Amino acid sequence: MGIVYPAIRLSNPVRPDLGEITVMAVVDSGAIDLVVTEHLAAQLHLAELRPRQVRLAHGSSLRVRYVGPVKVETKGRDCTTSAYVLGEQILLGAIPMQAMDMIIHPRDHRLVPNPEHPELPGAMILAA
Repeated sequence: MGIVYPAIRLSNPVRPDLGEITVMAVVDSGAIDLVVTEHLAAQLHLAELRPRQVRLAHGSSLRVRYVGPVKVETKGRDCTTSAYVLGEQILLGAIPMQAMDMIIHPRDHRLVPNPEHPELPGAMILAA
């Protein structure tokens, strides 16, 4: 499957006066969370949370800043999450993708709303 680069809008729900920023992200369903750049975290005035230890793809381990909340919007879907601060590329991982009920279309290499739930995001919740 090819690399998917959707436009996503990021904002700080605690500071709506700052507006939103549209960025191109790399979608990686093998990654867990959202990753933002230092510059973007500063622009959105994202609050500092406890640092996190992450393992990079090549195997090394690194302590990174963890910030939030950050609102992610694309294709009429949205979610609020936290983000790792690292590198020079915005990365959209599996958790925000699932929260928005988005999938990677295998033929078109696009991020699209789940066709099983075209009107609004769906989720599976196990009830007791």
